[in-house]
Amino acid sequence: MAEQASLTRLADIERFYRLLDRLSQRVGGPRMMASFNNFRDWPRRGVYFFFEPSEFRTDSGTGPRVVRIGTHALRSGARSTLRQRLRQHRGSSHGGGNHRGSIFRLVVGHALMTQSALPNCSSWGAKRKASVGPNGLQPVRDSTIEAERSIEQAVSAYLATLSVVCLSVDDEPGPHSLRGSVEQNVIGLLSNYGKTSIDPPSQTWLGHFSSHPLVAGSGLWNQQHVEKSYDPNFLDEFERRTAQSGKP
Repeated sequence: MAEQASLTRLADIERFYRLLDRLSQRVGGPRMMASFNNFRDWPRRGVYFFFEPSEFRTDSGTGPRVVRIGTHALRSGARSTLRQRLRQHRGSSHGGGNHRGSIFRLVVGHALMTQSALPNCSSWGAKRKASVGPNGLQPVRDSTIEAERSIEQAVSAYLATLSVVCLSVDDEPGPHSLRGSVEQNVIGLLSNYGKTSIDPPSQTWLGHFSSHPLVAGSGLWNQQHVEKSYDPNFLDEFERRTAQSGKP
């Protein structure tokens, strides 16, 4: 049973990547995050798929493997756009960023520190607290911001090497969003957490240094949904959506 399930999942992963390749061709190929500000025609809403230059598939075929899946505006009434969400991940054009607004940035920063590529920063990931001064509550101490600056810059430099392909899904925010369903099912499909490993990360993948077991165990820069299964029927809808996508 386990072997059959693994073979079925492998076939579904192969189908997923065929569809993702078709989507990539239709939208003009993956876009480099280093050139984020040069692109103005992102879909208003959608699902994004990140790739890293050193991460490739080894079981389901050839080509780059997806390392993170995500979307945005899933709560009813949410107004954030796809471009805004990607900008939160990418950081500013000057190399800064805000890891408190991006889980992606948070976990990459932790991994860089665990790898010893950066000095440890005790405030990284902690909630910011206002300090009490002579005039009452004051903004976050400059020393905290300064201590995190080099980490934010290193995270931005790392993320600048990634590329992204986006699937346009312009449905309304809410608990039944198709974007949320696609995100959850693709994560469940590609995650290796607690499953037979398919297209495992390379030995040098930074995620191995993550302090978050769900990242290291899944082979994805994701934590939500990596422990869940997937509904193979979602691939039919994914195929319909990729067929509708194209350069604006």
